Amino acid sequence: MERPIVIFDLEFTAWEGSMARRWSAPGEHREVVQIGAVRLAPGTLEESAAFDALVRPRINPQLSDYFVELTGITNAAVAARGVDFPEAYLGFLDFAAGAHLACFGSDDRVLGENLALYGLHLLPPAPRAIDLTPWLAARGVDLTGIHSGMVAGQLGLSFEGRLHNALDDARALAMSFRHLTARDAATISSPDSGNAR
Repeated sequence: MERPIVIFDLEFTAWEGSMARRWSAPGEHREVVQIGAVRLAPGTLEESAAFDALVRPRINPQLSDYFVELTGITNAAVAARGVDFPEAYLGFLDFAAGAHLACFGSDDRVLGENLALYGLHLLPPAPRAIDLTPWLAARGVDLTGIHSGMVAGQLGLSFEGRLHNALDDARALAMSFRHLTARDAATISSPDSGNAR
């Protein structure tokens, strides 16, 4: 039996211009604030389960106005429902156990950055994930200036979720993956078959 696929997305601390600066200004770090993921059943690629966790940043616990406006995630929401990174991370690993992992870009590296940033060397290392961007580009998706949640729109698919919400972005990416796989019968067979890191 084929293994399921887990497509995940992250939201992490950001400030006006931080992406262009590559988070190089003093005190800027890509601290995870939300982990969202969907598990896709083998064969059908239909969503069989979802994971969503808000995370309390340790170094910059006060979310910037820029981040709040971008994501809709408020300081109040993180204070009320957020957990410490290790709890969210281990919950995500448990959710993704036994599945192939995929993301848009380098979100797996961001998980690794957070483990190092917080000195969490006793936790399992960040799992390798397939970067879906080359796979999407090879199927004609113009990725210029877009992020994971915008891929569905590029394909003309209707999606009602909020951009820059990790779970909604993961669902939009999963919808796009399912659509393209059905269109050309291409599949990802293992983390070693694509651009896994």
